[in-house]
Amino acid sequence: MTDFLLELRCEEIPARMQLKASEDLARLFTEELAKAGLKPESLDSFVTPRRLALIARNLPLETAAVSEEFKGPRTSAPAQALEGFLRKTGLTQDQLEERDGVWFAVVNKPGRATAGVLAEAVPTIIRAFPWPKSMRWGAASQTTESLRWVRPLQGIVAILGDDLVNIEIEGVRSGYATLGHRFHHPGEITIGSAHDYVEKLRACHVIVSHQERQSIIEAKANEAAAAHGYTVIEDKGLIAENAGLTEWPVPLLGDFAPAFLEVPPEVIQLTLRINQKYFVLRDSAGKLAPAFICTANIEAKDHGAAIIAGNRKVLAARLSDARFFWEQDRKTKLEDHAKKLERITFHEKLGTVADKVDRVAKLARWLVDADIVKPEEDTPQAKVQLFNNVYAAVKLAKADLVTEMVGEFPELQGVMGGYYARAEGLPDAVADAIRDHYKPVGQGDEVPGAPATVAVSLADKLDILCGFFAARERPTGSKDPFALRRAALGLVALTLENDLRFSLLKLIGQHDALNEGFFRKLWLEGVKSYEDGLPKGSKLAPANESHLTFAFDLLDFFADRLKVQQKEAGVRHDLIDAVFALGGEDDLVRLLARVKALQSFIVADDGANLLAGYKRAANILKKEGVETAEKVELTYVPEQAEADLIAALDAAEPRATAAVTAEDFGGAMAALATLRAPIDAFFESVTVNDADPAKRSARLALLARVRDAVHAVADFSKITG
Repeated sequence: MTDFLLELRCEEIPARMQLKASEDLARLFTEELAKAGLKPESLDSFVTPRRLALIARNLPLETAAVSEEFKGPRTSAPAQALEGFLRKTGLTQDQLEERDGVWFAVVNKPGRATAGVLAEAVPTIIRAFPWPKSMRWGAASQTTESLRWVRPLQGIVAILGDDLVNIEIEGVRSGYATLGHRFHHPGEITIGSAHDYVEKLRACHVIVSHQERQSIIEAKANEAAAAHGYTVIEDKGLIAENAGLTEWPVPLLGDFAPAFLEVPPEVIQLTLRINQKYFVLRDSAGKLAPAFICTANIEAKDHGAAIIAGNRKVLAARLSDARFFWEQDRKTKLEDHAKKLERITFHEKLGTVADKVDRVAKLARWLVDADIVKPEEDTPQAKVQLFNNVYAAVKLAKADLVTEMVGEFPELQGVMGGYYARAEGLPDAVADAIRDHYKPVGQGDEVPGAPATVAVSLADKLDILCGFFAARERPTGSKDPFALRRAALGLVALTLENDLRFSLLKLIGQHDALNEGFFRKLWLEGVKSYEDGLPKGSKLAPANESHLTFAFDLLDFFADRLKVQQKEAGVRHDLIDAVFALGGEDDLVRLLARVKALQSFIVADDGANLLAGYKRAANILKKEGVETAEKVELTYVPEQAEADLIAALDAAEPRATAAVTAEDFGGAMAALATLRAPIDAFFESVTVNDADPAKRSARLALLARVRDAVHAVADFSKITG
């Protein structure tokens, strides 16, 4: 048993690709060796900006001999069948064995030297490597058959034990030599074996472990910040990125002029983090500190003074630009910025951003007017104030899109609008609504609770969804170019967190009506008739003004997003399907309350047993083709269990219906629970398909009543288990 070292050295690998590339190398290497029957005891992966490497521990020096047996044709089969079998196995007829009139071939494959397996596997891995982006180079790049790699491949180290594994690909031959740090040790290093690889490179200022470089950066950055009374704002992604930019990381603390702190902190943080890859610091009061930490790739003789000075100079230039944008943007009022939105196309089918703002304004005000979004104080004056704040916020919400600052930092749209609104002296409720109307932007993000913000955010998200679904631009597979999944998740979170009560279908219809049928007309463009646009099997009358045809697709989309949103809360997706399948249940707050009550019921014995009884009844009805419950007058004396079930249904049906109407879903489940024992007793002692047609018809109708009583709460056929 021995160890194998593989290093693939090239020009700088982009930091964002390194960890995935390291995982891919380990995976491909394991798969290729497995084809030959080889499996290392363990695998250590390494990656730096200039190399991908791995060490396979305790590999055998050769593969095991393998004996394979193949069953062939019968001895009486035509000659052509035997000839085909011989070609397949590579044997002659006298090498076959005959057993019970059947030919068998035993093929013995001797073991192979592991070095030979590796010599074939490594080039295969290199050629098949799944880089997100790759390139060709040199004279060979004139043909599409030439090697592709993330950056020009410059060297290969392949050592099994102490012996070199001979590999050549596109003129690059394997050897014992690699390179150390680009500045500290630019010369060649001779690697003896896998055992000294890590430490030899460390001696030449290369830390090959990505995880170790991350730990060094985190520890030394915190140490440098603490020495000046600062703390580092945690940023795991930036730590990993800096580890991918350096082979010998040296965190250094620098500062910038405190005058730049007059610029909004989000701008400074983005400048430091995104543009410069610096760590952001806070002072003891929790405010942004006029300092930064950069990560050098060398240990400088002056302890980094020149590096800090250079970075300080570059940062000052960037912050000066940011301060200039901040000052220039404030010279123009937001309402004047907003006028420029008429020149910006939102989408070719949906008009300009100004058109979108007008649509959102109508819906946002209607949400307040219809008491879906209510003021914090229940007074007429508070409602009027909310109405005015919502209108002001909507009209200015997108104005910052045309500012210099958002042009430089698109991530700050909304945030900068809030700052500019506050600088103009607009009410805090308006500024907050402008700032937060994009929220929530993903799972775990803060969900707004201020009424004005909720109204603007909800209207904005619904307009996006209505617009793109009407324009037939819904997400497909993994593609979601307009972030509609995020918008739907945000709308669901806003609705549930703020306990907003409305019918989704009616709200979509209202939005369309407020905008003079804009979405309906958009949906019908290119459709031969209105009915062609209806979902398959839809029973909705085309003339129904409260609903739009595409809204059914949108409702299904919301159901899928609700499943995603509730998955972390432990809510079962099949129960959401069971409630949605009833139809007409598109009040998300009520729907989720019903789902949670259903989940509590199903996990209990009564619920589980009722589900089993329901499915038995449903299967019988399906087999007999009974779709609806018909009232049947009994012409015979029912058996005791049959009479008990009829009495239980007579009591449970009105109780369940009343409980659902009162939104007491726990009470509805309790009513259904009373059916459990009568249903069990019915199936134990009563023959449904009786020879007497009257009894058979009445008992099928009784089972249909059971099914329909359950469906008053949820469609149990959608529930697994």
